[in-house]
Amino acid sequence: MAEQDTRLGIWLMVATTLIFALQDALSRHLAGEYNAMMVVMIRYWFFAAFVLTLAARQAGGLQAAAKSGMPWVQALRGTLLVVEINVMVVAMVLLGLVESHAVFACYPLLVAALSGPVLGEHVGWRRWTAIGVGFVGVVIILQPSGGVFSPLAAIPLLAATMFALYGLLTRYVARTDSAATSFFYTGTVGVVAATAIGLWFWEPMVAPDWGWMGLLCLTGVAGHYTLIRCYEVAEASAVQPFAYLQLVFASTIGLMVFDETLRTNVVLGGAIVVAAGLFTLFRARKLRG
Repeated sequence: MAEQDTRLGIWLMVATTLIFALQDALSRHLAGEYNAMMVVMIRYWFFAAFVLTLAARQAGGLQAAAKSGMPWVQALRGTLLVVEINVMVVAMVLLGLVESHAVFACYPLLVAALSGPVLGEHVGWRRWTAIGVGFVGVVIILQPSGGVFSPLAAIPLLAATMFALYGLLTRYVARTDSAATSFFYTGTVGVVAATAIGLWFWEPMVAPDWGWMGLLCLTGVAGHYTLIRCYEVAEASAVQPFAYLQLVFASTIGLMVFDETLRTNVVLGGAIVVAAGLFTLFRARKLRG
């Protein structure tokens, strides 16, 4: 057990969100040139290699990591995450980093809303109020006058819903499985699902883009490593609010690199969504305490 250091954990979470924002930018660039399913597949090949290497070095090796009390639920988790990543990459290509992340930021609210039917947890009126306010923020982001409201706007919302379900299933399997086992299934089942989808969309890449692809894979591994270290040294409830910085970093990259625009309704709606999400995290932490 690593010594608890909340300050270090916060900095690791900040680093993680920055790395994942860079990863999203690289995914958007590559998926703008090649099929998104192929990009996600290659990214998963490297991620799976990282997961297997990590599992092999731990006590009990691969056999211990693969031992699960809920293997089918674990398989569902891994597959769901692959589909969610594919959907989100498509959203970033079609809508841009700013608007996609502004909508996706509602996923903690979806986690709170679905924790009752999925996990049987009680959600009080304060959190239901925050969930309602948060979705007012989503409506503001998607308002027609802002130019975002279209069938395309449903894509990041679908990704957020799937990621929320993935998070809830992760909490569900934690009743019997360790974090190492869940991470193992995320990589191994995920690479099978990603390959089954992506191979149908294979197309040759030019040499410079293989360099970008290599960088994408490295950011994926680095981001997961810093996230693991973050949760080793600090409680999740203490560092989770800083995960919202990914919205800030991704939006900044979208504005500076991809020449995206920052509409007033997106800023206002995004601020409401983040505030509501932070409140639900605060309430959950207070109730656990």
